[in-house]
Amino acid sequence: MRKIPAELCIRCKGHKYLCGLPSCPILDRFRNVAITVAKIKNSDKIQGSTPPSIVVGEKNYPKVSIIYNIPPSVIGEEAKDYENPEGWWGKKSLSDILSLRTSLISSILANVNANNPYELYDKEVSITAVSEKPVLSEVLSESKNLIPKLKFDGLLLPRGPSLNAKDIKINENPKIPKPIDKLIFDDIKAQEAILELYNNKQSIYTIINALSLGLLGIRKNRKIVPTRWAITAVDSTLGNFMLNQIRNFDTISEVQVFYNSYLGNYFHIILFPSKFRSVWVEIWHPLSLWANELVISDLSEDYWGDYDFLDGGYMAARFSVVEKLFEMRKQSGIIIIREITNEYYAPVGNWHIRETVKRAFNNNPLKFDKLQDAIIYVNSKLKAKVNLLEIKSIKKILTQKTIDEFLKK
Repeated sequence: MRKIPAELCIRCKGHKYLCGLPSCPILDRFRNVAITVAKIKNSDKIQGSTPPSIVVGEKNYPKVSIIYNIPPSVIGEEAKDYENPEGWWGKKSLSDILSLRTSLISSILANVNANNPYELYDKEVSITAVSEKPVLSEVLSESKNLIPKLKFDGLLLPRGPSLNAKDIKINENPKIPKPIDKLIFDDIKAQEAILELYNNKQSIYTIINALSLGLLGIRKNRKIVPTRWAITAVDSTLGNFMLNQIRNFDTISEVQVFYNSYLGNYFHIILFPSKFRSVWVEIWHPLSLWANELVISDLSEDYWGDYDFLDGGYMAARFSVVEKLFEMRKQSGIIIIREITNEYYAPVGNWHIRETVKRAFNNNPLKFDKLQDAIIYVNSKLKAKVNLLEIKSIKKILTQKTIDEFLKK
């Protein structure tokens, strides 16, 4: 969570808003948890429709935990709103999203063997994860003790109070999209299955769930994949496939700057005439998530796909940019600048990066003759006092010779 000085909280006590936030995140969390706990008080059964929302943990792999999320007593289509990144974008505030997510009960099935995905398939738990509509479910808990602890993560969606599940019963038939239903019984590699689903216009979030719950791949080799790994695997698989095609396209003819923002995150995307190469810059404001002071992080990826280090946020953003280039049948150099302000006081996963960058291309770009002029312009629009021209990866991209220049020698 955002690092708010304790002295402010003591002076404020949740009603003066001295931290500058529209509501007190501490009180909001307790309110949502209290409401959720009250719905299942003194009961060892939880009923409701999963949106669907299922997370596979990575701790102790290959013995993993399956987290099955249900909003108690919420039935039918209403439950879909509890996990709907594509539908949330631009409509739900950070407070709205946190309220929805902390109202879910996380029912935990522990010590599931990742090497045996068919156990969950037989119980219909795994196929519920790829249902087109919410699925009525019932969780039998091991005890009436609910753990009122909230989970926040930079890559995964937040989740609410948790309990250990004895059993999960699926009380209505999941509605499985035909392309996924076909691939469940097909014997093709997971990467090929991911591409086939994408080409069949399946949501990237459904594809992630299908991979995570072991529904894709050569049948004898299938495994349950931790959700964190599945997210980055799908982003990189689809991105790399499109990049292999893009490298054969003509380059764009002018420098373009696209902009978009959501949830206190501000993105500038610069496309410039070049063979593919990419830079990712994150600027974390003081008192924003993970940062007590101004912090700048950057990485670069070269033409051949070698990058400094793996970053899930970059892979999500890269996917959306590469998808646009693939649609344009063009290639370019890419600079993505993400500015994170203290408006983003709680992490809600990296979906908003993917969705915000994707929608940036719905806006008209500004055009420049020179890359340096575009960078100087973006620098003037940043909320933080930063000199982009001094950032290592940007300096490198401005000074290094291109592949074409080397080939002309």
